[in-house]
Amino acid sequence: MRITFHGAAGEVTGSCALVEFDGGRFLVDCGMFQGGRSAAYKNLLALDFKLRDIDFVLLTHAHLDHSGLVPRLVALGYRGPIYATQATVDLLAVMLLDAAHIQEKEAEWKNRRTRARNARSLSNAAPLYTVEQARTSLASLRKLRYDELMSPLTGVRCRFREAGHILGSAIIELEIDADGRAHRVIFTGDLGQPGRPLLRDPATVRQADVVVIESTYGNRAHRAMAETERELAGILRDTLVCRRGNVIIPAFAVGRTQEVIFVLARMVRDGQADPLEIVVDSPMAAAVTELTLRYDSIWDQETRDLRDWVMAHPERVKLRFVQDVEESMALNHQKSGLVIISASGMCEAGRIKHHLRYNIIRPECSIVICGFQAGGTLGRRLVDGVRWVTIFGERLPVRASVHTIGGLSAHADQPALLDWLRHLEREPGQTFVVHGEHEASSVFVDALESELGWKGARVPEEGCAYPLSVH
Repeated sequence: MRITFHGAAGEVTGSCALVEFDGGRFLVDCGMFQGGRSAAYKNLLALDFKLRDIDFVLLTHAHLDHSGLVPRLVALGYRGPIYATQATVDLLAVMLLDAAHIQEKEAEWKNRRTRARNARSLSNAAPLYTVEQARTSLASLRKLRYDELMSPLTGVRCRFREAGHILGSAIIELEIDADGRAHRVIFTGDLGQPGRPLLRDPATVRQADVVVIESTYGNRAHRAMAETERELAGILRDTLVCRRGNVIIPAFAVGRTQEVIFVLARMVRDGQADPLEIVVDSPMAAAVTELTLRYDSIWDQETRDLRDWVMAHPERVKLRFVQDVEESMALNHQKSGLVIISASGMCEAGRIKHHLRYNIIRPECSIVICGFQAGGTLGRRLVDGVRWVTIFGERLPVRASVHTIGGLSAHADQPALLDWLRHLEREPGQTFVVHGEHEASSVFVDALESELGWKGARVPEEGCAYPLSVH
């Protein structure tokens, strides 16, 4: 039995692990590479193995860095089932079509720009996959309930447990019969920070022979939520009241947008912020928020209570969702008083780039970065303090204030990751630290040894196959 990491090894995006044993082959996640100039090239080269030999696919959650290559997987010949939680399947019906639409539009834009420069050019950019291919891939998705025991193949048993990261996110527990015994293999996917809004805390696991764990923030601790809210309250007051500008918040449409809405509403309810006009400018975020409301059975009680308060006080939190392009463009003529939440979360595509274009040059405005920014993305450059950016081919000065609010992360920090692992009754035979930039993953490996005394952890290399053994 062996495992090969085809992404998220020494980096955050492109999660995809191939597990092979005598009885079959399967994938855990099928994620898109995001950020940096090499991402498009890496996505084209991804899935370079015998797809028709794959028996099944398991998805930990709906974020595109874990699921975004599913349409390409099916388009290239995969014909088997793809299992995920009920909420994840419902989210993907929105997200994959949206991702395909964005790719088609960006390919059109590149071709128009190329022809404008050279009318005789024969080059023709193509999307990674089309809307039709994304729609076709949805037929391969199969819904599973949390904690339901399922056998996707003889010799394999699997269970999806709450991961607390986004709606529908799951820790995947596997038992694989190989070499005369059952091997217990755990994929954490992305783990949420305990005690956060909206979702229940990650489920605990007691036993594992092999653990594959994320490490997005494996080298740091998040700021406490109370401190985060105090900082955010200061930004809102300074920008909206004192400087009379707008607050622009790039946010992932799934998970982060809903959490930011929750935090802002709670701040108003608790008197930390004045009444707010919040605009969510992302059709996908609107659809995901509507879907989130339907899944209130997996919310925590605090979220249910806050929802009831907001419904009873619509004048305190004015929340509206923008759908059409004309309404989105009109927002750029309103110079003050708005909190605009828009996707994409790393500022690489979508409507957020238009809002940055119009507000980033205005010193009275603020940009609030509240999620992880992969290397090479526009969001990362803003976090790193660049003074000039290029948006839609236009070079713009960064005059708006840029704030990084780390306490709103949907990922567990180092202390939370270590606490989650402490629930294991003994050290696994092997621990693979993935889904983190190399420094974060390496620091977390060191923390496993210094804090837990574990000596079998490692950061895998992309494309390398690792035999799975049991100590």
